Amino acid sequence: MTGKVAIITGASRGIGAGLVAAYRGRDWAVVATARTIKPSDDPDVLPVAGDIADPATAEKIICGALGRFGRIDTLVNNNAGVYLSKPFTDYTPADCARVVGVNLTGFFWLTQRAIAEMASRYGGHVVNVAATLAQAGDSGAPAVLAALTKGGLAAATRSWAIEYAAYGIRVNAVSPGIIATPMHPAESYEHLGARLPPLGRVGQVSDVVDGVLFLESSPYITGEILHIDGGQIAGH
Repeated sequence: MTGKVAIITGASRGIGAGLVAAYRGRDWAVVATARTIKPSDDPDVLPVAGDIADPATAEKIICGALGRFGRIDTLVNNNAGVYLSKPFTDYTPADCARVVGVNLTGFFWLTQRAIAEMASRYGGHVVNVAATLAQAGDSGAPAVLAALTKGGLAAATRSWAIEYAAYGIRVNAVSPGIIATPMHPAESYEHLGARLPPLGRVGQVSDVVDGVLFLESSPYITGEILHIDGGQIAGH
């Protein structure tokens, strides 16, 4: 064991599950959290089930990490589970509450607790999973709530990077474009045609995981928004 500990949200599938495997592959202990998550036979993986929009879940995650492993080195905010694409004027109050609750409110409380713990030890790393759609709108797939919340993550990333640099804490983000996940396999994007990014294909979970690991391994990078989108942002 390296002795290092990562908290990964949205860890039950897709990018989150890929990140759990990747950090374990680097011999880190992992606290894996999602609304529902299976138990693990690996003693160095602590599954924590709970609604990330509930402040009590943040407390449970942090206390679980410290109780089992004694420290927190990295938090990966992979709150990618809520995406509602519809015309702006069709969003309901329930839609807004759901997306903001997961993508901003839950992210806020957990990050606040994690950074407080990191600051007490003078060191740590936060990686936020934003989204290129926050900077590259698409009339064919309107998603203002996703753009609003994921754009907020990008803004917070830069703000925290400056605020907590003196505490030895780095804060970065990855900004995925169109990524094939178990929820949306590659063949579901075949109709995009000319709307595909310049590289002409959708990305894979491994592309995002590799981006997060790159930031993890780069101790002089902070405040960075790493676009993993096949060149999508370059065309805007």
